[in-house]
Amino acid sequence: MTNNTLNKRLVSIDILRGLVIVIMLIDHARERFFLHHQVADPMDIQTTDPTLFFTRLLAHFCAPIFIFLTGLSAFLYQNPFNQPQRAVQSFLLKRGALLILLEMTIINFSWFAAYNTLYLQVMWAIGVSMISLAVLSYLPRIWLIGLGIAIVFGHNALSPVTFLPDEMGYTLWTILHDRGYLLTDGFIKIKASYPVLPWIGVIVLGYVSGPLFTKSVDVATRQKTLIAGGIACLICLCILRSLNVYGEVIDWQIQDTLVMSVMSFLNYTKYPPSLPFLLFTLGVGALLLAYLENAQSKVSEVLRTFGSVPLFFYIVHLYVLLLSYFVLFQIFGPTLHFGANNTPYLAFPNIELIWLTAAVLTGLLYKPCKAFAKFKHRSELRWVKYL
Repeated sequence: MTNNTLNKRLVSIDILRGLVIVIMLIDHARERFFLHHQVADPMDIQTTDPTLFFTRLLAHFCAPIFIFLTGLSAFLYQNPFNQPQRAVQSFLLKRGALLILLEMTIINFSWFAAYNTLYLQVMWAIGVSMISLAVLSYLPRIWLIGLGIAIVFGHNALSPVTFLPDEMGYTLWTILHDRGYLLTDGFIKIKASYPVLPWIGVIVLGYVSGPLFTKSVDVATRQKTLIAGGIACLICLCILRSLNVYGEVIDWQIQDTLVMSVMSFLNYTKYPPSLPFLLFTLGVGALLLAYLENAQSKVSEVLRTFGSVPLFFYIVHLYVLLLSYFVLFQIFGPTLHFGANNTPYLAFPNIELIWLTAAVLTGLLYKPCKAFAKFKHRSELRWVKYL
């Protein structure tokens, strides 16, 4: 096993992480400039244009793949190549706490330039999942495999369990499973937008997949395993979705057109992520991870750079979008009045402009990310590794 072989493995992880980060940028550009065409969860296919539907659908891959890779990366951090095993629990606890702190401060501010409501979103979910993995990682691997599968496959069975806001257990259940407000009175409202229980299952499955990327497994075996796992997820998805037996709140139905029928089949719940949602995104993610094993191109190098500095990219791109909106608003003014308060809003006229904006920002962010990646690689400062 050579260092080059190991590096290729790590490169494939960074490339895939970079790919979902760029997809995330497209979705966040949509939320910044296309909010007047907001989508429900799951989406209403009768009122959502196909271009908007598939743009939003593409963004569904971001959180599951990123959180799965977070668990995988935690295992690789714990088991470095040709070095003694490291204690991963401390790293997970500190990194998880940092992500939660960032979510509550500079990330939340980047969305609205205000603190009227604190939304606990994806960084919150990742942070809580990392802290949970720090505790769960003491368990035997076979227990973790069973736990991860049980959570991912079983959490939808808990949907009938509900609590009213004034009942004991409401706060914990809202954080774990039911999206909702934790606090509605006082100086600031707090909403748990990403129920964390399913994501804990995903990060655990990523962690227990780590041995597949150790020196004892050759490239061909790993690719075959990833392909088999990805296909198994998609077959399971097709069976569940075709029969409408479990996991989704809206059944799949044949529509008037092929495109509408495909939209109906792929219309999955994200908050919390349903089993079909996770089978679809993680199944495709496994296939992509196998394919990217041998990726060598300028595009893959760009994606690798983004994937090596995900937190830096995440924070910077949010503020670039916020600043871009303010600048364009000052230049062009509002194009419509939007929302319950009739707020003036600068809206793009079509989804194509969202994609163009994301492409331009991707190019602009490459050099800063590359510079930070070099700094991160060369720096001996301990705090840098948490970024």
